[in-house]
Amino acid sequence: MNQTDLAYRKTAVEGASGFGLLIALYDTLAGDLRRGAAAQRRGDLEERARELKHALVVLGVLENWVDPNSGILARELIAFYSKLRREIILSQAKQSAKLMDELMAETLRIRGVWQQLDQRNSGDGPEILPPERNQKYSVPLLLQIEPAQLSWSA
Repeated sequence: MNQTDLAYRKTAVEGASGFGLLIALYDTLAGDLRRGAAAQRRGDLEERARELKHALVVLGVLENWVDPNSGILARELIAFYSKLRREIILSQAKQSAKLMDELMAETLRIRGVWQQLDQRNSGDGPEILPPERNQKYSVPLLLQIEPAQLSWSA
């Protein structure tokens, strides 16, 4: 990611609603998986590892937003994120670009649901906000990690 992309992301995150942040994180996760699959196809294992490592960080941010005691949707999201984490690790172990593509498609499908909810609730309805209970993985942390990704090496 270049400095222009990073500046664009920071600006988008600063003015985004809770749904907007959630959708941006799903976009980032899908992009990481897409780039990881492309790197796998090229045989660039270092790039693949970098992209999938970042995908796991984004997944940690998403997991942090879920309050496990808040109902069935929370339990389903926890199960989805857990499965996604296992499958990302498996795709790397198997060196499977196809599995990464499938994970990206599933991520985009769920992202579409969030986008529909955002459009339906624009201005009327509850706002999704990240919890303050655990700052281990947060959007500001994610933005701090991203510049370091530019110089990471295995």
